[in-house]
Amino acid sequence: MTHGALVLPPPRSLRSRLSWWLAVQSLAGLGAVCLVVYLVTAAGFGARQDDALRQKEGILRHLLAGEEGHPGATAQGRHALDDFLAGHENFRLQVTTTDGQRMYPTAPGAAPLAASRELRFEVARAAGAPLQVLLRIDVQPDQALLHRLAITLALAALAGTVVVSLGGFVLVHLGLAPVRQMAAQTRELSARTLHQRLDGTGQPAELQPLVGQFNALLGRLEKAYAQMEGFNADVAHELCTPLATLLANNELALRSLGRGGREASEAGEVAEVLSSNLEELQRLTGIVSDMLFLSQADRGARARRAPVASLAAVAAQVADYHEAALQEAGLALQVVGDAAGDFDVPLLHRALSNLIGNATRYALHGSMVRVCIARLPDGAVELVVENLGPRVEPEVLARLFDRFYRADPARSHSQANHGLGLAITDAIARMHGGRTLATSVGGVTRIGLELASG
Repeated sequence: MTHGALVLPPPRSLRSRLSWWLAVQSLAGLGAVCLVVYLVTAAGFGARQDDALRQKEGILRHLLAGEEGHPGATAQGRHALDDFLAGHENFRLQVTTTDGQRMYPTAPGAAPLAASRELRFEVARAAGAPLQVLLRIDVQPDQALLHRLAITLALAALAGTVVVSLGGFVLVHLGLAPVRQMAAQTRELSARTLHQRLDGTGQPAELQPLVGQFNALLGRLEKAYAQMEGFNADVAHELCTPLATLLANNELALRSLGRGGREASEAGEVAEVLSSNLEELQRLTGIVSDMLFLSQADRGARARRAPVASLAAVAAQVADYHEAALQEAGLALQVVGDAAGDFDVPLLHRALSNLIGNATRYALHGSMVRVCIARLPDGAVELVVENLGPRVEPEVLARLFDRFYRADPARSHSQANHGLGLAITDAIARMHGGRTLATSVGGVTRIGLELASG
């Protein structure tokens, strides 16, 4: 990685973003509801406890206001207060005088309360000094119940959040299905399928404007691409005529020199120049012819199929044409496998010639070039030329079938190869309803094409 390069984080998906926001909102909403339930319940318990204390306050005021002397000083007074507390183990009562002397209970008896709510009040009496009363109620059971309620509400909020989040994830996934469908349609588009349009049937109203704009863009691209292809074809046609004229004139001049009476040295120089011009003109004619062929293939030209009994025999015929080049490179050629079907034999001759010529240029000296023919499970035929040689990098493999592309930056074979051979092979594969393939693993490079057999 280049030092100092800015590394951007991977983009977050819309599905995960919406799902997380829905989960957070669900947790916040359910948490707020559970908190309100808890507070209302706690307030209800507190109000009930206060009511119980006030009810007991009224009874105590009645008992203590009518007591002569000190309450608890007599057996009758103690029995009255004991009867008041009978059956109310959750209450504790303490009565003291204004100077702090405890009147009831005279001695500690019941266990202290772990948690209580208290009410303090003063009872004025007609005879005697007023009394200070402390009344407590046990709130431990209510607090335990609130504690269990808090745990239950928290678990319910979390469980509800999980359920809502999973449901939201599914709904978001289903809601984004039209977007995935549209992405799948755009993935199938290429320079050769610009005539296709996105199908807006069933798309939501929010995506209809996008579908319309994208289809309009495809229309403009198709028109521009058609104009470009038309321009290429027109240029090729226009160049064919002057090139043919120049070729004819050069050939005529060379014949005239052979019959003329000029000096041998002068005639030789002119002949050498004309011969060089003739080679270049022939090369230009080949480029123009190849460009015209590619233009026709891009416009949808199809192969003229005829029954072929043996592709191995077709490969052997092409191999005979390359026999001299193979011997010069120290290579041997072997045809492996066979298949039959309906194919355009002249186009197959041209494709195989390009593949074998490419393998001849880059194969290791003394190695074997193989033409492998195999029938595929789907009925198509695989026609591959493989050779031993240097490993071809993946970025080079991805561009092997581009026009005028050369993997060798030095262009060592530029005089014999103008960079359209594999592009023509790709066009021939498409004209047969197939595709090209290229791999390079372990020093074995395989370049070929798959052909629909008919």
